[in-house]
Amino acid sequence: MPIYEFICKECKQPFEKLVRSSSLIPTVTCPNCGSHDVQKELSIFATKASGASNSAFSSSASSCAPGGT
Repeated sequence: MPIYEFICKECKQPFEKLVRSSSLIPTVTCPNCGSHDVQKELSIFATKASGASNSAFSSSASSCAPGGT
């Protein structure tokens, strides 16, 4: 389930919403003012890196292991 970024056209507040289906996007309401007049924003998504740069992810996770320093 993707998390979408929205901005309210009424109060101008940005917010994120977990939406189970893209067909439900028209039913999203602003958590700040309750308006249904919201606009889906373009957002960046994360991906898993591969290759040599992936070692940075695994080394940071290893520091969380019990007894690790």
